[in-house]
Amino acid sequence: MKSYHIPPTPRALQRGLLAVRAQAPRPGNITSIEDLNAAFTNFKAHYDERQNRIEAALDEGAVQSAALKLNGIGGEISPEPEYTKTFAAYFQKGSTEAEATLKEANAQGTRATIQAAMSVGDNSSGGYLAPVEWDRKILKEQLARSPMRRLATVKQTGVGAYTTLWNAGGWGSGWVGETAARPATETADLRPLEFATGEIYAEPAATQRLLDDSVLNVEDWLATELSDEFDRQEGIAFLAGDGVNKPRGLLTYVTGGASDGQHPGGNIVRFNSGSATDIPTGDTLVDFKYQLAAPYRQNASWLMNSQTAAYIAKMKDGQGNYIWREGLIADEPPRLLGRPVEIDENMPNIAAAAMPIAFGDFAAGYLINDRIGIRVLRDPFTNKPFVKFYTTKRVGGGVRDPRAIRLLTIATAT
Repeated sequence: MKSYHIPPTPRALQRGLLAVRAQAPRPGNITSIEDLNAAFTNFKAHYDERQNRIEAALDEGAVQSAALKLNGIGGEISPEPEYTKTFAAYFQKGSTEAEATLKEANAQGTRATIQAAMSVGDNSSGGYLAPVEWDRKILKEQLARSPMRRLATVKQTGVGAYTTLWNAGGWGSGWVGETAARPATETADLRPLEFATGEIYAEPAATQRLLDDSVLNVEDWLATELSDEFDRQEGIAFLAGDGVNKPRGLLTYVTGGASDGQHPGGNIVRFNSGSATDIPTGDTLVDFKYQLAAPYRQNASWLMNSQTAAYIAKMKDGQGNYIWREGLIADEPPRLLGRPVEIDENMPNIAAAAMPIAFGDFAAGYLINDRIGIRVLRDPFTNKPFVKFYTTKRVGGGVRDPRAIRLLTIATAT
């Protein structure tokens, strides 16, 4: 009988055949090449099906991401996609169908059919709340433009005011041994500290043709238009507001100011410049800086307008070196005596009796209260061919801790 020589199977091929065999159904032993081919065909079909499912899932995710970006959501999944879509239809075209859906959501009070909470309102009594992501977009734009929003503590609430407690007496404490009795300590003197909100409004307008243009990203357009106007009004109020339908301004918490005596911890301490007309030397700023207690100096910043900054930037120390240091990298704030400087054009100029510079830990010292929800009322009638968007927001603010901030006053020492 004639014999045949069968060469040994290469090791790589052995591994491949073993892998195929491991994936194949095993009703019994494979006894022929036909069984091996069938096993490989079954394995390939199973692998191809699995690969197709993975690719389909990836494709669907890519399509959803692209759609979100085209709709102006920046690639983030909307927390209320149906409401956002409905609101956009109302915003752009004043769709009666969209408005009916919004009214239904208001009546239910929970946005049950279109997700997320919503205040009661309609197009005749104040408008509808903007979607959550539109609201966030506007606040993000404001943060980039507003020095006080970057420096202060910002709280978002669902009610008309933010309330906390101020301990005017301090907490009692003492040292004791392991088994020693704990004597009674002094009782804390807790007093309420409330930051009520006022209402601010703006009325950006656009033609209906512009709104019909599919290229227009209405979310970005609204955020840009509103942040400009809101920043202008809020910037004034955060520094000089009298608390009547607006925040209480930082500069009003002084003797004779609109918020004199409003804080249970007292007023903000002022430091006199030593001159009736200006800031005489850099030493004045050194003394002013160290009037602030050490715990607050660790996170302190300077706050002034551009004119004051230009004046101080020319000052030199005893060795002829400028005390002002520009930032070394892009977007880094300049530094004065080692602490960063924020420029707020709403701060007063250097003048007699003015308070042109504030220095302190503003996160500890000042609080901004944002009432959640920006309301939009679409008005296509009063200024044709423009469509006006009467937009309102409720915001408050006030001093949180007067010890955390000091104010420089242009005045001689008393």
